[in-house]
Amino acid sequence: MSSFDLALTSRPGFGRMYAPGALTLGLLFPLESYPGPVPRMDLHEQVAQARLAEQRGFAALWARDVPLFDPSFGDVGQMFDPWVWLTHIAAHTSGIALATGSTVLPLRNPIDTAKGAASVDLLSGGRLVMGAATGDRGVEFPAYGLDRDASGTLFRASVAAMRRLWADDFPTLNTPYGTLQNAGMLPRPAGGRVPLLITGNSRQDLAWIAEHGDGWLMYPRPVEQQRMVVDRWRAAGAALDTIKPFSQSLYIDLAEPATARPVPIHLGYRLGREPLVEHLTRLRDIGVNHVLLNLKYGRRPAPEVLHELAEYVLPHFPVIPNDESKEWNIDVALADRG
Repeated sequence: MSSFDLALTSRPGFGRMYAPGALTLGLLFPLESYPGPVPRMDLHEQVAQARLAEQRGFAALWARDVPLFDPSFGDVGQMFDPWVWLTHIAAHTSGIALATGSTVLPLRNPIDTAKGAASVDLLSGGRLVMGAATGDRGVEFPAYGLDRDASGTLFRASVAAMRRLWADDFPTLNTPYGTLQNAGMLPRPAGGRVPLLITGNSRQDLAWIAEHGDGWLMYPRPVEQQRMVVDRWRAAGAALDTIKPFSQSLYIDLAEPATARPVPIHLGYRLGREPLVEHLTRLRDIGVNHVLLNLKYGRRPAPEVLHELAEYVLPHFPVIPNDESKEWNIDVALADRG
């Protein structure tokens, strides 16, 4: 196969982000740099930067799922509940993909997660792409009354339940969270599906991830190491006669000299725009389809960095033309029962 699933690429969000052989760029909220765990999160500034990101051609805006402030972990993301936050951003944008990076599935009943995701997807016009993970903050599981060692089992159960809740009128479900009979979930996403990216390994083997995910969201590595990971992903897809996108995160501190050589920082680099283009080009050439940029450790004001990225970096990695995407709106989507 030489193309991604048409049912997904015809969706406005997924289709803006992904095409074989191409790489697009997204941004992770907060759209600012901040030295400690808690950002300023000036709402007017965040919305203004989100609208500018859409206008200048970024493919996606990403929101994290961080239920609790764990001081030992050191970062609370955008702080707001991701479904509420993405709905707010959806109301101020029109075409950019909205993604979670990543929803912690084991912590919540899959009915609630499926309903929240479907609601955001419909209200945004089919723009949601949902990253899903098992969670990496130890304080969360006891706070929810859960055993972290069971997170892999809970993750699989949640994925299976959400798929059924999105697609079926009255699914019968028996999960660790409870039993569902003679009832269904509304609203349901158009086509009975929300694109689902598995984050990291999520305590699963690669064959399971390739079969049950609509893509793989991974952490940054040196290019040659990432090449081996991408090759394994492509081989897992080939075994299922399918091809699915590969994404990764990347922290950047964009230096003012355009030619500043890369210096490693946490999960990324401090570097100038020209080496950044070179790095992203190498990632594209090994098969990475989307990179979500995190500005947390930047030394320059975020608006200045976003302007430079838009002016000099984005032209090398444009959004994907999505001619197959129909004009999605909530009335059409609600009429579609899959």
